[in-house]
Amino acid sequence: MTLKTEHYVINVGPQHPSTHGVFRLRLTLDGEVIIDVEPIFGYLHRGMEKIAEGRNYTKNIPLTDRLDYLTSMINNQAYCMAVEDLLKIEVPERAQYIRVIMAELQRIGSHLAGIGFFINDIGAFMTPLLYMFREREKIVELFDMVCGQRLNYNYMRFGGVSMDLPDEFLPALKKFLDEMPGFIDEYDKLVSTNEIMLVRSKGVGILPRELAINASAAGPVLRGSGVKWDLRKDQPYSIYDRFDFDIPVGTVGDTYDRYMVRMEEMRQSVRIVKQAVDQLPQGEIIAKVSKIIRPPAGETYNAVEGAKGELGFYVVADGTENPYRWHVRAPSYINLTALREMLLGWKVADLMAIFGSIDIVMGEVDR
Repeated sequence: MTLKTEHYVINVGPQHPSTHGVFRLRLTLDGEVIIDVEPIFGYLHRGMEKIAEGRNYTKNIPLTDRLDYLTSMINNQAYCMAVEDLLKIEVPERAQYIRVIMAELQRIGSHLAGIGFFINDIGAFMTPLLYMFREREKIVELFDMVCGQRLNYNYMRFGGVSMDLPDEFLPALKKFLDEMPGFIDEYDKLVSTNEIMLVRSKGVGILPRELAINASAAGPVLRGSGVKWDLRKDQPYSIYDRFDFDIPVGTVGDTYDRYMVRMEEMRQSVRIVKQAVDQLPQGEIIAKVSKIIRPPAGETYNAVEGAKGELGFYVVADGTENPYRWHVRAPSYINLTALREMLLGWKVADLMAIFGSIDIVMGEVDR
């Protein structure tokens, strides 16, 4: 006998439903099955892009820290590269290597948080997360050594970085690099073949390859769907073409594949940082740049491979001290656009697993 039920609507949020920031989903359900999804944005909107147009170029670097605050170093780098392109500045070799080291450490730190909270979402409350925050704390301490900050680093500058590496940095970094592969193996053994993990993520929330491409998805969300696209390889920037590393991809595009891509990317980031440390040259850490910057009139778009995907800055200069237009291509926002299709047909209980596997930070969605 077919049971006929009336459709009904529930709100998830606005609060902190498995992510950083405030988000709301309006779900239409048939019993427990999701038949429609309306994402509602804007609760964290701060007018950041308009604020940036009223500040000079240098004062906007700290604003980038406050986009995805788990990837502040990468945000700094992407914005600085855009302004350096307008100013035609050449970044010294040592600064380029330092930037790569910081960006890849930041990628590991972001993935540790993303994976840890995702596992929390599917029921393994706190223990795996605390294992991963054990290593994330070591990365935060490394960042603290170079810039004195633990969250909003404001470390990059136009033409380089604000400070050179202190004497204690490289010994601590090498110790971390020696230990980290063993810790990743430990997470793998603890979580990847866990029965609950497999049941809740294998075949769940599939994002087909074609839809991932059409939605302009990026980062682990795109690569989890089997698309081997990474700006560090496919549109090399900075000095990434000097390093040997692989691009992990999934085969199904499900929640589990997105998790596994992040696990493997941490191993690849360790490989990159080890090579960067071995090749790290002596020399200047910043180019000679005027304290008052007035880029010539023009426009640029520069993008990097952030921890969550392509992070780009579109900057229009009009010859004054402030940008005429300042726009961010935020991967969390773009990846969220495929959420509806990933949720349709799944039960409410699957929502948090699928949503958590996207790994978003609302600070860069509601700008």
